[in-house]
Amino acid sequence: MDMDGVLVHEEHLVPGADEFLAELRSHGVPFLVLTNNSIYTPRDLRARLHRTGLDVPESAIWTSALATARFLDTQRPGGSAYVIGEAGLTTALHSIGYVLTDRDPDYVVLGETRTYSFEAITKAIRLVESGARFIATNPDETGPSREGVLPATGSVAALIERATGRAPYFVGKPNPLMMRSALRALGAHSENTLMIGDRMDTDVRTGLEAGLQTILVLSGISAADTAERFPYRPTKVIGSVADLIGRVTDPFGD
Repeated sequence: MDMDGVLVHEEHLVPGADEFLAELRSHGVPFLVLTNNSIYTPRDLRARLHRTGLDVPESAIWTSALATARFLDTQRPGGSAYVIGEAGLTTALHSIGYVLTDRDPDYVVLGETRTYSFEAITKAIRLVESGARFIATNPDETGPSREGVLPATGSVAALIERATGRAPYFVGKPNPLMMRSALRALGAHSENTLMIGDRMDTDVRTGLEAGLQTILVLSGISAADTAERFPYRPTKVIGSVADLIGRVTDPFGD
């Protein structure tokens, strides 16, 4: 399942999310929180979720920052990167032995931050123009907040692409790379796994492309008519995960 918009809104619990997770545990249903948010480390996210009343272990949290680091480690081990992002991304890259630098890096890696700097974006544009490969953690154009939507990685990536003529490679949802790693972590098969999310373009799409059934919740980004705007549909649309309480072993039953 996704995190923001599904389990929490910023620092506030989505009503019923705690009961939903408790019921998953009581029935022995394994789960993984799969988030495109690259700002925080899994430890940070565990603490953030705990403050809202949700007990999710670090091992059950997989972020686009971790997926990006794993991808770069397989592509160019021991490489270097110029990073726009927060601790979740820089920690993940340091953990695989990457050097973070603005001097002739192998990659420009763009992640999520609430303080995008014009100076940093300009530096990224010049490095990409000079030959650095362009990677972005996720394509989300906006993110939720209590005050409304916020510009996110996908929007800033579009700016850099427009300025350089070079498109980034997005590692996070809906790239199936992230879903396959999540399935491996769960020890699960796509036939008996479902994806719960609040976005058609990332959550539902990545589930569909990995062969999972999907549930779109309306507690985050999506509105009631959102699914109708896309050429694909989720298996089911519900108000929130609270609607799954009492039916976690049969979420698609009548």
